[in-house]
Amino acid sequence: MEELRTLNTTLTVFFKDNKILLGEKKRGFAKGTLNGIGGKQDEGETIDEAMIRECQEEIGVTPIDYVLIGKIHFDVWYKGERVNMYMHVYTCTKFDGEIIETEEMLPKWYDIDNIPYEKMLADDLLWMPMALEGKQFVGDVKFDKNMKMLSHDFKEI
Repeated sequence: MEELRTLNTTLTVFFKDNKILLGEKKRGFAKGTLNGIGGKQDEGETIDEAMIRECQEEIGVTPIDYVLIGKIHFDVWYKGERVNMYMHVYTCTKFDGEIIETEEMLPKWYDIDNIPYEKMLADDLLWMPMALEGKQFVGDVKFDKNMKMLSHDFKEI
């Protein structure tokens, strides 16, 4: 069996007044799609530290009231290499700072009842409803080189 490199990543979904904050990726992995805020864990960081740093870098805020609600394993192609990616999904309802646009992310609030799933990655449609209901979950997703979802399995925990 092929030994794949492992990447640990974070994704934070912010909620406020029946709205959800999604960011349009302006570069890199998943460019042009909407998603939560996040990125790769650096060596020496805890996963919580990585989540906080990524939010500070990508939209200029520091999460204060946050909860780890899910973990998704991806068999995915990242920068031309097939990898095992473990995404730690957080929700956040309180943060310090003002949300800003950066060279990486264009953040925008959307009504929870009108989330533009058509601009998001295919797996988001599978776990986002659980996140909106405050449920915890685990998932396993496989994508091909063109980010076409080949298989998926999600479970509420």
